[in-house]
Amino acid sequence: MNGFVAIGATPTDQAPITSGAFWPAVDPDDALKDKRIDGTVTPPRLRAALIDAIATVNHDLAGWMAAQIALGFDTLAEVPAPVVDDESIHVHRYRRAVYCLAAADLTEQYRSFDATDAGHQYADKLETPIGDLRRAAHWALRDIRGEQRTTVDLI
Repeated sequence: MNGFVAIGATPTDQAPITSGAFWPAVDPDDALKDKRIDGTVTPPRLRAALIDAIATVNHDLAGWMAAQIALGFDTLAEVPAPVVDDESIHVHRYRRAVYCLAAADLTEQYRSFDATDAGHQYADKLETPIGDLRRAAHWALRDIRGEQRTTVDLI
């Protein structure tokens, strides 16, 4: 018998998280599946991470949202954008930004789950994925606003 125990993502059956009429609701179960968050993350911890991520994304897009509402668009889905898989690319990118920020936050907290040396070594290996998740969220936000992903200044 080996000591391997798989901890898969378990559906939480939580209600979607709403954040005003303009933004789409965020389904915690979709976030679990999309970012392959394992069963060590409790439903309340996942919800808290998603709420914080939504607050951050909404804050970062507040000025852009105000401009869209001034143009007569009442929801993110109404803002003109290409449609992929029957949904506005803006909605896809909004969710990507939220899911990536929440996953980065949860991954950063990994050390609190396992304070052993092996746990710290594993957490050290996660530094790159955390940066990748934050970069993906940043790019999704810039794409929504129609901004370039990289700014280069010559020195």
